[in-house]
This record gives sequence, C-alpha cells and structure tokens, in this order.
Amino acid sequence: MAISGYEGVVDHQYFFYIMTNANNTVLYTGVTNNLERRCYEHREKLIKGFTQKYNVVKLVYFETTRDIEAALNREKQIKAGSRAKKIKLVNEMNPAWADLSAQF
Repeated sequence: MAISGYEGVVDHQYFFYIMTNANNTVLYTGVTNNLERRCYEHREKLIKGFTQKYNVVKLVYFETTRDIEAALNREKQIKAGSRAKKIKLVNEMNPAWADLSAQF
C-alpha cells in the first residue's frame, strides 16, 4: 500500500569518499551510491586504473548526502584542493586512518 504523496519517490543516499593504500601515501576521491560495494570493488581491484595501479584498499573518510549534485560538487571541491586539505579532512574524522569499511 502506497503512502499518499510518496508514490514513485525513491530514497537514495550518495557518498563522497576518500580511500588510500596500506601506507597512507596515496589519496583517491570518489562518489558512489553504494559505499560498501565500491570499497569491495577497489579492494578486489575490479576497478581498472588509478586505484588498481596504486593498490587503493582502505576507506579513510566519507560524507553522505541525499543529493547527487551535492556529492559531485563536494568531490570537485576536494579534488581541486591541496593534498594537505584532504589530509586535514581525514585527520579530523579519522585520526588513526583506520579502515572505515571494516564496519560493513
């Protein structure tokens, strides 16, 4: 039974994320609608390119939003910034640089 006013409304969640390699020397930023699946794809090297080449396997930062445009704009903003700004983001949320995908 549909709730009045909610017919056809799909509730999505989007993620802006930062991943790194085991030594925390490489930073990769991305956007996805399924963070658990995307982390798996990176860890298993199913994504050709940068993450495969540099062994990006560890999720160290993420943000969530229900607006895909906001997620894409956040990614552009962070990619345009310095490496130091990316490191600061990670340090504020995850100072130990633990693999946050372990909670999936």
